[in-house]
Amino acid sequence: MTLAACSTGPSVESQGAVAAAPSAGKHLTIGSAGSTESELLARMYALLLGKAGYSTEILPFTSREMYEPALQSGRIDVVPEYAATFADWLNTKVNGPDAGTVASPDLARTMTALRKLATPRGLTVLGPGSAAHQYAFAVSASFARGLRLATLSDLGRTKLPVLLSADEECVRRPDCAPGLTTTYGIDITAVDPRGVGTTRAKQAVQSGRDQMLLTTTTDATLDDFGLALLADDKHLQNANYIVPVVNRADAGNTGVTRALGRLNTVLTTADLARLNEQVDSRGRPPQDVAREYLVSKELLRESGG
Repeated sequence: MTLAACSTGPSVESQGAVAAAPSAGKHLTIGSAGSTESELLARMYALLLGKAGYSTEILPFTSREMYEPALQSGRIDVVPEYAATFADWLNTKVNGPDAGTVASPDLARTMTALRKLATPRGLTVLGPGSAAHQYAFAVSASFARGLRLATLSDLGRTKLPVLLSADEECVRRPDCAPGLTTTYGIDITAVDPRGVGTTRAKQAVQSGRDQMLLTTTTDATLDDFGLALLADDKHLQNANYIVPVVNRADAGNTGVTRALGRLNTVLTTADLARLNEQVDSRGRPPQDVAREYLVSKELLRESGG
């Protein structure tokens, strides 16, 4: 669903920090970004905020370019984000397309950089939990078993040639083919341009045409293709942990922080992958999957209270 972003507040493109006091408003609009994972997170946010006494609605967007201005203006109040990705996106928006990266594999450094960029825009970045949506690399499960591979370092030690199924940008991105070679010593012979975590890429590895593919840590369908992730044991990837981002003027109060912080106490990367799988592979409604998860973790009662 494509939504026009309304601008109901002052632009802070070139201004200092917005000094609005946190609000205690009881109606909150939650943005989602058009993916299964974003909708699941938005649904969980809505349920937790509902338990805390807020009325909520979810507004879907198709891209960060659309929902970030809506968040800044107050059209939406909270959105699930990814620390490293959002930090670099804001850095490019503020400092130009050649600004480079401010994110790193170190979570504390990434959060510091992100908050430095978000605060002048009237946004507050709440704390991260343990769930992360990062690039990851998978091989066939039989290949991993046969060579006793659990990590990318294990693959590097084999010295085997690897044809990597990924997006075209992988050939020059430091966290993809070049990083696999310099950090892990993996012999990447070429990049097969089949996209990130696509069905075509998974089929290529499943069939043996390619030896490894680029996907994400919360990929819901790896088991369907007989694939297994190799751990990023030397931390090649940036700290792309899930963080709620709120409009400080409308949702920057302790009630919101406490409600959303409860998810951090339970949600893991593996949990999020399983939730994605229930929607993407089993066709279950995201609202049902989100509610059942929170009930299972005793953050909601069966009745929703």
